[in-house]
Amino acid sequence: MASKKKVAKKKATARKKRSQVSTRKGVATRKRNDLTSRLKEDLKATKEALRAARAAAREEAKLTKAAAKAEIDLLKEQLKVAQKREQALLKLGEQKARMMWQAGAKWEKEQLTKIQKKFKSKRQARR
Repeated sequence: MASKKKVAKKKATARKKRSQVSTRKGVATRKRNDLTSRLKEDLKATKEALRAARAAAREEAKLTKAAAKAEIDLLKEQLKVAQKREQALLKLGEQKARMMWQAGAKWEKEQLTKIQKKFKSKRQARR
């Protein structure tokens, strides 16, 4: 009988061991599944954040490009205005030079005429 009790005790101990092992396995599986689901949620959140960041970067790039294009257009317009002004100033300078040349030619003719009159009058006075 004593040996029967020992056998019965071994079975009970084996059952306890099995139930403890299966309990630990269940807990481990539950923890693993929880961790997996949390990691999946984190991955989804990270992907969503990256999508949002990419979209924001694209939008910022578009705005920067538009601003640069507007600035380029403004600078082109300023360049056109400056070139027109330069052409007008060159034309004005050429007109002034032409007028000065004409005035110089006129003055030279007048001076030559005066000198010729003086010589003519001196020649006529000598005769």
